[in-house]
Amino acid sequence: MLELSPNFLILIFAAGLDRLIGDPVNWLHPVQVMGWMISQFTNLVLIKDPVSSPRIPRFSPLIMKMLGLILGTSMILGSGIGAWLIAIASAKVHPIFAIAVSSILLAACFAGRSLRNAAESVLTVLQTGNIENARQELSRYVGRDTENLTELEILRAVLETVTENAIDAVTSPLFYALIGSLLFDYGGVALAIAYKAASTLDSMVGYRESPYTDLGWFSAKTDDVLTWLPCRLTVITLALMSGKPIYVWQICDRDAKQDPSPNSGWSECVYAAILQVQVGGENRYRGLIKQKPLLGDAIEAIAAPKISQALKLTRICFLIWLSLVIVIANK
Repeated sequence: MLELSPNFLILIFAAGLDRLIGDPVNWLHPVQVMGWMISQFTNLVLIKDPVSSPRIPRFSPLIMKMLGLILGTSMILGSGIGAWLIAIASAKVHPIFAIAVSSILLAACFAGRSLRNAAESVLTVLQTGNIENARQELSRYVGRDTENLTELEILRAVLETVTENAIDAVTSPLFYALIGSLLFDYGGVALAIAYKAASTLDSMVGYRESPYTDLGWFSAKTDDVLTWLPCRLTVITLALMSGKPIYVWQICDRDAKQDPSPNSGWSECVYAAILQVQVGGENRYRGLIKQKPLLGDAIEAIAAPKISQALKLTRICFLIWLSLVIVIANK
């Protein structure tokens, strides 16, 4: 019989919380706090152009890069250390209280339930035949323009969101939670929150376009580096789960490298290969057309069951990693 340490009890409880309730709407989420802090910083270093409405950097490119370094390191280290100190302080009240608090914090790092809810909310509306409402529902979750999307394009957008975020929002936080749990007390919640900070920074300032080109360089690069290993491990796990690992890896090796991101192309491509569908193509962002590389082969059409299968694959991968580490650590 396994005798689980508090670290692994926290992992199990956090996974259960995410599975059962996800992110309650009225609860303050750690990402909201991170987002507020990042916004306050960017408001200080970016100013409105007096001639046009877009914001511009307040300082020179070199200083903006240095400020980006300060923003990134302070947010990532501060978030991780802050979460760890909260857990330590909770333990001084009572060990069970520390497990409860840490489990809630860690559950907020896993977005499996939220990802499933988002996909199902769009699919439910789409099934009614009201494509206009489906476009509006989709716009809550994606950055691309949705006003003129066809039904097939909506389905592709949902699948791409589910597969790209499977790494960023599910398996990567789990990877760092597992590593941290093996290293030190309450390390799982500390490293997972730190990773979540890096991911939030990337989504808010990690753009190549102005005005974030210099401010966001460190955040974008850090997120790429931190996500690289868990992304590859996810691809390997899913490929093995598919029963045709060589075929899946060959498709990924052929197509994923075409994506400018070192991780999102692999994330989307492994699911496309397993599901035997093709993702990528033309998207519009603020009216501008952006051509994304085609990933996978269009052997079958993207449909609601394919999206459900992708979500199931992510859940099983999550459970495999969690189970393996707990069993190995407690031998």
